[in-house]
Amino acid sequence: MSSVYNQGSTLFLSDALVLSNLSEVDQTVRLLFSEHPSAQWQVNLDTLERLDTAGALFLHQLSALANQHESSLQLGPLPEHLQSIFQFATPLPAAAKPTPARIPFLERFGASAYRFIEHAADFLYLMADLSYFSVQALWNRRAIRRDAFVDQAYAIGAQALPIIGLILFLIGAVSALQSAAQLRQFGADIYVADLLAIGITTELGPLMTAIMVAGRSGSAIAAEIATMKFSEELDALRTMALEPLRFVAVPKMWAMVVTVPLLTVMADFVGILGGTVIGVFSMGISPAAFVTQILSSLFLKDILTGLIKSAFFAWIITVIAVYRGVNFSGGAVGVGQAITSAVVSSLVGIIVLDLAFNLLFY
Repeated sequence: MSSVYNQGSTLFLSDALVLSNLSEVDQTVRLLFSEHPSAQWQVNLDTLERLDTAGALFLHQLSALANQHESSLQLGPLPEHLQSIFQFATPLPAAAKPTPARIPFLERFGASAYRFIEHAADFLYLMADLSYFSVQALWNRRAIRRDAFVDQAYAIGAQALPIIGLILFLIGAVSALQSAAQLRQFGADIYVADLLAIGITTELGPLMTAIMVAGRSGSAIAAEIATMKFSEELDALRTMALEPLRFVAVPKMWAMVVTVPLLTVMADFVGILGGTVIGVFSMGISPAAFVTQILSSLFLKDILTGLIKSAFFAWIITVIAVYRGVNFSGGAVGVGQAITSAVVSSLVGIIVLDLAFNLLFY
């Protein structure tokens, strides 16, 4: 047993202070510190008879306990037969946290460059493999699931018709309004049809279709493949002697390459229709004159340029989405990161390809 009490700002600990009663002593001391606040506490240990290492450590920590109650504490002298135990149980000082060594700039730069080259090489290898398997699938269809192309084409193409049609109709209307605001100053309202037709077929139609497909279908491809990797379905395919890129990614690649140009044709038509509506109802141009001007300004080269762009946009969207899905790591958070990086990287790839084609064709 141990007796703990106070007289004013003096705390008395008597009898035994050992492991068996240490919890009770600690609760009592905390209660006394909170109920009898004092700036300075004195601890009287003259009548303490028994002490073990746990009790000695408790005495060493009393000062820290008093500091929690905004007080200071001074221990009184221990009986001689207990001083050796008190000195033996002196707690070790807290180890200082090691400061991490600063990595030199050239070393950090070299590590970043190495990681970039490693990721770029992985991307190029996957791009080459997926492109090779896609072309090879035209002659060797044994590793491709039946009806997989039709299912993917429906999900990527047919289900995207409403949103792409709506967006391109509005973009065509906005483009006509913006062009008319400038051409009206020169009395050249009719040339809105020329700008609209060429701008939609060569640039806005393929570009906006690819951007929406990247956000809608590219993210879905990345999420599906990342989930398959997380659930070890890709490893199961390898166990069954099936190449995951052939079995999973090739149908998506062909569905993208076939349906995105078709969506672009529809987008071109709807975008021009939206501009025509503005030209007829807002600018007062007759429908026959507006349509005649569109047909006279359009050439087959302009339409083919947009279709070639859209096919390559579909290709880069699929490659990036598959790459981000295959290189997924982590759980649900990793899937979200794979989707985000797939969409962002696809948009960057689309813009870079668009710039390259504009430099090539114009």
